[in-house]
Amino acid sequence: MEEKIHKRRVHYSGTHPKRFEEKYKEHDPEKYADTIEKVISKGSTPAGMHISICVNEILDFLQIQPGQQGLDATLGYGGHTRRMLEKLQGKGHMYALDVDPIEIVKTKQRLADAGYGEDILTIKQTNFRNIDQVAEEAGGFDFILADLGVSSMQIDNPDRGFTYKFDGPLDLRLDPEKGESAAERLREVSYEELVGMFQENSDEPYAEEIATVIMKRNRTKNYVETTTQMKEVIEEALSFVPENERKEAVKKSCQRCFQALRIDVNSEFEVLYDFLDKLPDALRPGGRVAILTFHSGEDRLVKRAFKAGAKAGVYSEVSKDVIRPSAEECVRNPRARSTKMRWAVKTE
Repeated sequence: MEEKIHKRRVHYSGTHPKRFEEKYKEHDPEKYADTIEKVISKGSTPAGMHISICVNEILDFLQIQPGQQGLDATLGYGGHTRRMLEKLQGKGHMYALDVDPIEIVKTKQRLADAGYGEDILTIKQTNFRNIDQVAEEAGGFDFILADLGVSSMQIDNPDRGFTYKFDGPLDLRLDPEKGESAAERLREVSYEELVGMFQENSDEPYAEEIATVIMKRNRTKNYVETTTQMKEVIEEALSFVPENERKEAVKKSCQRCFQALRIDVNSEFEVLYDFLDKLPDALRPGGRVAILTFHSGEDRLVKRAFKAGAKAGVYSEVSKDVIRPSAEECVRNPRARSTKMRWAVKTE
């Protein structure tokens, strides 16, 4: 019998782990539920996990019944999927999609451990723009959810490059095995393209100043390769801002520019446009869809598509106003603050 090797936990200095890979409790939240609850109660998201947003609002609208067939177009940590599966009560089937090859494996295991195996849940690693292919295989859906936010697990992992708060490679790809990273994109982009990217994807007011600094670095082959270097670029570009306002201005420009780069390298607007175009055919008559957006560009696309669908008679009803998370939810999960939910019902 082969002896089982005991794997020791990573050692860290001080009383609490600071580095992402050292945060062993947050990487296994089911095992350390009390610790996780303490972190959440303080208004923080534990590293390595994601808190689902607008769960009650989504479930209230979708009105899931046992025996139905549903789709979570953006699986992520699996929180929404799990709650929708609970509503099926073991009858019916769920499909779930994600492009992230790293997180999809963890989530599949997490849901299997919770009792949701392949008999009731089919998970596919594919972009949700391919909803037509999945719907053809499944035979259409009674309910669909798409949460367009980036999962906290991706944001918190420095290796993914989604945030300026940690030093790591400037990557920002949802699927790091495909396409080019944000760092590679910045090497080849023109000044005009970069200004347009920052303005169109995130309404960045200092787009020209930031693009100028990046172009200056490119000319000397001092390329922006890391998240820290990107933050330094923004600090340099905003050095003219009065000192008492600069820290907040840099923070907001960092958030906007990282968002703009993420949207660009993942072709997020093009993907969403494809999804919205194929969505009606993926829904069964009377089927319901809810979409969570996190910035104005996404929300505009969803609003426009639903309005056009209602006018064409594809949807019998669409949300007239956005639904937002409650004040209590925003206190518990600050990452929910920018969330907007829109919904539509397919004509019978």
